[in-house]
Amino acid sequence: MFSIMYQVDTRYCVWRDTLMLHVVKRDGRKVGFNSQKIADAIKGASEEIAYGLKESEIIEITKDVIKEIENRELDEITVETIQNIVEDTLASLNYGEVSRTYSNYRQERTMVREIKSDLMKAIEKIGVETDRDNANVGNNFSSKLLRIASESNKWHNLASMPKNLAKAHENGDLYYHDLDSYNLTTNCLHIPTREILERGFNTGYGTINPPKRIESAAELSCILLQSTQNDMFGGQSHPDFDNDMGIFVEPTRKEIRCELEGYGLTGSQLEELTEKKLKKQIHQAMQGIVYNLNTMHSRAGSQVPFSSVNVGIPENHDSAMICEIFLLEYEKGLGKGEQPIFPNIIFRVKEGVNREVSDPYYYLYELACRVASKRMNPTFMNIDADFNKDYYDKGVVPATMGCRTYIMSNVNGEPGTKGRGNIAPTTINLPRIGLLAKGNVDKFFEMLDVRLNLAKEALMHRYEVLKNLRVKDLPFVAGQGLMKGSEGLEPNDSIEPILKQGSWSIGFIGLAETLTALTGKHHGEDEKSRELGVKIISHMRDYTDKLIEETKLNWSTYATPAEGLSGKFILQDKKVFGEVAGITNKDYYTNSYHIPVGFPISIKDKIDIEAPYHKLCNAGHITYIEVDDRPDGETIMDILNYAYKNTNISYMGINFHIRYCKSCGTYLDTGDIKCPKCGSNDIQGVSRVTGYLSLDERFGPGKHAERHDRLTHTTKESGYRDCE
Repeated sequence: MFSIMYQVDTRYCVWRDTLMLHVVKRDGRKVGFNSQKIADAIKGASEEIAYGLKESEIIEITKDVIKEIENRELDEITVETIQNIVEDTLASLNYGEVSRTYSNYRQERTMVREIKSDLMKAIEKIGVETDRDNANVGNNFSSKLLRIASESNKWHNLASMPKNLAKAHENGDLYYHDLDSYNLTTNCLHIPTREILERGFNTGYGTINPPKRIESAAELSCILLQSTQNDMFGGQSHPDFDNDMGIFVEPTRKEIRCELEGYGLTGSQLEELTEKKLKKQIHQAMQGIVYNLNTMHSRAGSQVPFSSVNVGIPENHDSAMICEIFLLEYEKGLGKGEQPIFPNIIFRVKEGVNREVSDPYYYLYELACRVASKRMNPTFMNIDADFNKDYYDKGVVPATMGCRTYIMSNVNGEPGTKGRGNIAPTTINLPRIGLLAKGNVDKFFEMLDVRLNLAKEALMHRYEVLKNLRVKDLPFVAGQGLMKGSEGLEPNDSIEPILKQGSWSIGFIGLAETLTALTGKHHGEDEKSRELGVKIISHMRDYTDKLIEETKLNWSTYATPAEGLSGKFILQDKKVFGEVAGITNKDYYTNSYHIPVGFPISIKDKIDIEAPYHKLCNAGHITYIEVDDRPDGETIMDILNYAYKNTNISYMGINFHIRYCKSCGTYLDTGDIKCPKCGSNDIQGVSRVTGYLSLDERFGPGKHAERHDRLTHTTKESGYRDCE
């Protein structure tokens, strides 16, 4: 490179070698001193400025650096010490701009090394056990390999996005959900199940023809969930399962009848036996769904599909039969009677359909409550909530998911659920803003606006990244037309039309802690805090509504489920604020707008306080009621009827702790430490984490602490009878 410099290098390096000068690398290795590396670094820094340095200047600077090293009379020297000498020499010779450039380069290299170090630590930790950000991800080889890839892509995406956005995520102001998928795919999807099954589909290895029998349709409905999840992160649902499966009942009936007629059967005997065999086949089909969705794996084998199934508003007798038998098969459980984790079942309740004793499908509502009293599923959705009823009256039935995904309105087309979902959510750390505001509500809203604008910027950046994807990058969900907006697109076309059909959601966590920071009390304790809570989330909803007009995209406000995030945010805030009573003095922030789980409150009050947030959170919401042991179906119906007849609440789940013997499947009562039937100590616990059920041992630290703190709402002073 420099002939003169090589002479200098040779002279000094040989001289230093005689003194056995060694350079100590950052990893502890020792190597021989090489002055050429100093010259190269100075030359590289000089090239970053407009005028650069001459070769002769670089040689003289390098000489001065070597002289300084020589004067220290060391046997070994660290890389950091050499770099400090280079910076000081540049500054002393009035090469200030080069010195600053060299310093910036050092800082960038330090950051890269730290990132690599953090990544290596993360990979090492995953090698021992996968984290519990997601309570239903396994701990097998596939899970670990997927998590390693996930961590790598997270760093890539943080490094690629604007620095202000990366900083907001890293310091805990915002959280970009599924950062590992930021540049690869979208979030969740309500599958247009009937439409896809009626026309058939291709998973990449050949065409699957439309099914003609209920057993085939049921099996393929599971394949749809599995294949969809391999193209996406988040959860997927059958938004109208009983009606979508119901269309395959009559062809099955005709096939059975034709077969029996071949045996000479006629009249009432033919019809009775046809219906008997038909129900048997539907039972087998529905059992197959429960078994498949708890055994078949997606995402490189790391987990079973995060599946939700919406039922309860049947269009006819056949659809009602699907709903009934599906609930009965879920009630039976798995092979030994164990608790099924998936699918999450949403039973939709509607006056005139199933809510009242005089309604034609009231028996399905009764059955759903009975099954929920044993299995914690179904959860329940109120179609009479005004924001649901408006769509229902127009012939569009709302649906939701265990991850709370709710989507109905559409600025770019017809409203509805099928083929749509939340594209990507970003969550705001509300308690941090509350702490920073120090009781000043006006200041809080000013800072909230800053965070909202930053969340918008982050989601718009994600939009720009995702629109670079092609249909061929989502070969099943886009290539096979499952996603609204994919109609007519070719494999090399951008998925931007799809992005315009889904929703872009700004979520929040820890409203209770936020209110405590601002007023000293949360919304379960104080009426003024209750009013302020609604005002805060209304402000967020107003903001997302304005963005719809501004951007012509579907924006919404999300009551973030916050599984792993509940623990992440609070850990970051503890480092900044310490342990603040009622806010950071625990291991988790309270989920979205919920009343703190350890606060004693009646079911009635909890429902009344949380109900207004369901309408505000139009990207998804849920309210949980915690009860002792296993309630009976009548108790669950009492709770739901109070909520659905007296408030505008929509999506609800009744929580209790399930424990059963893994050896024989027997369910245990509270306090049992071994199975009363077989004596086994191998006991499995199941709880609801955010929207989905999960095995107890798979909870993350934050959610484990939260479950420990949960109080039930069925005390003598304020039990479910208060609802009557």
